[in-house]
Amino acid sequence: MADGDSTASDLLVIFGITGDLARKMTYRALYRLESNDQLNFSIVGVASDDMTLEELVERARRAIGESGEKIDDAVFDRLAHRFSYLHGDVTDPELYGRLAKLMGLGRRPLYYLEMPPALFAPIVENLAKADLLESARVAVEKPFGHDLASARELNARLRAVLDEDQILRVDHFLGKQPVEELQYLRFANNGLAKVWDRDSISEIHVTMAEDFGIEDRGKFYDAVGCLRDVVQNHLLQVLALVAMEPPVGPGADDLNDKKAEVFRAMPALDPERCVRGQYRGYTDVAGVAKDSQTETYVALRTEIDNWRWAGVPIFLRAGKALPERVTEVRMFLHHVPGFSFLPNRRPPEPNQIVLRIDPDPGMRLQLSAQAGNSWHDVHLDSSFAEDLGEAVRPYERLLYAGIIGDRQLFAREDAIEETWRIVQPVLDKPGRIHPYDRGSWGPEAAQSLLHGHRSWQEPWLPKSTQAPH
Repeated sequence: MADGDSTASDLLVIFGITGDLARKMTYRALYRLESNDQLNFSIVGVASDDMTLEELVERARRAIGESGEKIDDAVFDRLAHRFSYLHGDVTDPELYGRLAKLMGLGRRPLYYLEMPPALFAPIVENLAKADLLESARVAVEKPFGHDLASARELNARLRAVLDEDQILRVDHFLGKQPVEELQYLRFANNGLAKVWDRDSISEIHVTMAEDFGIEDRGKFYDAVGCLRDVVQNHLLQVLALVAMEPPVGPGADDLNDKKAEVFRAMPALDPERCVRGQYRGYTDVAGVAKDSQTETYVALRTEIDNWRWAGVPIFLRAGKALPERVTEVRMFLHHVPGFSFLPNRRPPEPNQIVLRIDPDPGMRLQLSAQAGNSWHDVHLDSSFAEDLGEAVRPYERLLYAGIIGDRQLFAREDAIEETWRIVQPVLDKPGRIHPYDRGSWGPEAAQSLLHGHRSWQEPWLPKSTQAPH
């Protein structure tokens, strides 16, 4: 961070600093920022746990070590000296008077709300009553509501005391470097830009698979489900970056304007084109209702009704307890015309463009070549880590972007409401639950969505995760 930047935050206040997100992500991100000399201010932790500052620092050190980060004592000591701690009830106005005294005058704080969504508005409203929002930014973690009505209510309460450019809506998928780089990959390469439309692409498949179940998150997940947890936010945001027109400028609103155009061009989902699944054994997880109808898997068909993508079917699937952990976007190109000089007139498989977001981000071009008297697929693969260097971790990027006020990595109000509009019909009429076995690719009914189209493909996995032959 440049010294003297009048828009950069000079204080970080983390509400919920003793929670799971801090343990799994935040402490490590702060440590890495410290190691890169990108922190130059104090950090105030706020939580309900009655603990000493020393206990908080030890908790941070333990969490960083458990994350796999090799700790440099000098770096950690610098980070530890930035911390102070305030415990109390975030719904109690008295807490904010103590916070004001601790902060001092003339600060430009970033408030990071690592709290349950129901507390977002009360915390912000209490900050406003204590006159602590001037020159401030507020970062809130998804989910932003649980349906369209609640998202609108939350936005209205936040906007009553904050300007839109003060609100940073954190979707950690937007912090993934390969997600952001989709726009550069598309628009900086004419060879790709020329085939990135309905004239060349016949259909698009988006997969987000996780090879683990709910484990110890039963109570949280049973009230949310797959559609709310990853489709309304992660996958639709990725789809917008894949499908949008080029931004007209470098600013955050230039980017978000184009993403919003994609969402506005998408019709609301048809429940008849959505399959919900639940892995067997889910209702045995602690915190899950025995008669739960919450989906752990969802597959759906949608489209984008604009000039670039009209007529191109888009299939999305996401789920828990699947065979692999992988997130990818797969685009099938149209078949070449049938010519008599080609063996069997044309190759049996169309070309594909595959963008792998997780793990080991990369891109694959699948081409067809003749070997002897038969066709073979040829894969031209690129690992971004090998070709471009290791990516900065999502929360490290998001925290730094929040500190300097770069809103490109955060979701905008209109996009949140549009994505809830898109999924709302399935929330209203969710349909039946199809059981599936752990370790499978979901319920068989998901295949019916693709009748007449390409079947779901085995995801492209990095070599390091593939089982030996």
